[in-house]
Amino acid sequence: MPQCQGEADSSSERPVIKRTLEISREAAHLAVRYDQLLLSRQGQIVGQAPCEDLGVVVVDHPQTTYTHSALAKLAECGAVVVICGQDHLPAAMLLPLTQHSQVVWRLAEQIAAPRPLRKQLWRQLVVAKVRGQARNLLPESSARTKLLALAREVRSGDPSNVEAQAAKIYWSNWLDGDPFRRDPELKDLNKFLNYGYAIARASIARAIVAAGLQPSVGLHHRNRSNAFCLADDLVEPFRPLVDDRVREMHRQGFEELDQPAKAELLSLLATPLRLGGQTGPWMTMVHRFTASLVRCLARESRRLEIPLPCESVDTD
Repeated sequence: MPQCQGEADSSSERPVIKRTLEISREAAHLAVRYDQLLLSRQGQIVGQAPCEDLGVVVVDHPQTTYTHSALAKLAECGAVVVICGQDHLPAAMLLPLTQHSQVVWRLAEQIAAPRPLRKQLWRQLVVAKVRGQARNLLPESSARTKLLALAREVRSGDPSNVEAQAAKIYWSNWLDGDPFRRDPELKDLNKFLNYGYAIARASIARAIVAAGLQPSVGLHHRNRSNAFCLADDLVEPFRPLVDDRVREMHRQGFEELDQPAKAELLSLLATPLRLGGQTGPWMTMVHRFTASLVRCLARESRRLEIPLPCESVDTD
């Protein structure tokens, strides 16, 4: 049977529970009837779910087929469909076009955002990422102390590239002394990190669109061939959460990026986070995070609200 994980969508004041559907063990045919997504094999229905209940659909089996109506209905209901390639890593995603009533105004605000504002927002994202990396290291380690010191040195736009300096220290100490090199092309633990980052990126891209923003208009990342520059900006503080989960999976003995491993990484979308004095699932907080960006672009606020692990205690 397809694998589902729970999440929450905070597009309204009262969060609506959303689910993540993964298709990897066996091929399936996806169709829709009466607003229900139907999964069939050899003409027999093996599972179904209301389209409006789905937040992310990850398809990793190469023989999966779809009807146009199924994809259209999922997009209409705000779900993102992630397509995995032969290496089992996400290769593409079908992202819904927002029906937000203020999308034109918000696009104008994104484009008109002055460079000083974009640089200040990027500084906040880098600081949050570096502090998140520090939380992943041993409390009394010199590496953690160095990262926290570097976080205090980040200036507007990060002209000194503190992000890269921190990464060198972080990855050298990430496995508590065991050697590790962060290289997306390697097939060791890097493949777990790649998959986790892609899932995080997809969830943030979905929240960006739901907020009426354009994912291709970034704050720091700017590339003509990248349709998700803003998602690549906003995903940075969430990468340490993926890192922590992958390292724990390594300690538990996960070696292959198989279905159980993917299910474990997909469960990140239900991870409880805190924002201010409130806690909630990853996707709820991601929506609040992107809503705070909207306020910054509208000049109503200068500070991004960036979620943190529930058990974390910041150290300056």
